[in-house]
Amino acid sequence: MALTPSTMLALGTPAPDFSLTDTRGRMVSREQFAGRPLLVMFICNHCPYVKHVAPELARIGRDYGATVGIVAIQSNDVDAYPDDAPDKMKEEAAERGYTFPYLFDADQSVAKAYTAACTPDFFLFDRYHKLVYRGQLDGTRPHRIESGRYDDRDGQATGEDLRRALDALIAGEPVPEEQQPSMGCNIKWKG
Repeated sequence: MALTPSTMLALGTPAPDFSLTDTRGRMVSREQFAGRPLLVMFICNHCPYVKHVAPELARIGRDYGATVGIVAIQSNDVDAYPDDAPDKMKEEAAERGYTFPYLFDADQSVAKAYTAACTPDFFLFDRYHKLVYRGQLDGTRPHRIESGRYDDRDGQATGEDLRRALDALIAGEPVPEEQQPSMGCNIKWKG
C-alpha cells in the first residue's frame, strides 16, 4: 500500500462520461443522472482506508440517494488484487448495504479520465455536472496497528467534509472552495 493523496482536479471541470457495468450486470452511465447532482466515488474492497469509511459511505447513500445521483467505481487491477474482482464487489455491496451502483472500470479508463489517484477518492458535481467538490470524506483515518491490521481508535468516519458540500449543493448555496485532498491507497494500475 502506498499512501496517496487525491489529485484535486480543478473545480468547474465537467464530469467525464462513463458507461460501466454494476454488480447486478446492468449498464450505468453518467447520462442517467442528467439534471441531477452527481457524486462519483472511487473505492475498492481491500483498501484499509475504504474499509474505514465504508459504513459512512452506506449512510451517505441512504441519506442523499433520493436527491443526488451516487455511484461508486472500482478501478483496481483485479489480476493483481483479486479481492476487488466483480464477484467480490457484489458481496461487498451487499454486506455493506450500499444502495448506489458499484461499478467496475475494467480498463481503468474512467479512473484516468477523472484523474482518480487513491481509494477513496470523491468527486461531487452540480446538476450541470460541473465539479464543485473533490477531496476527503472527512479528517478521520484508520490507525495502523501492524502490517495489514487497522482500527478506528482515532475516530469513526463521519463524512463531515463531503456532507457539508452535499448539504450546500442541495440548498443552492456555494460549496466551500477550501477543500482537503482525500488520502488512501493508490489505485492499482495495470502493468
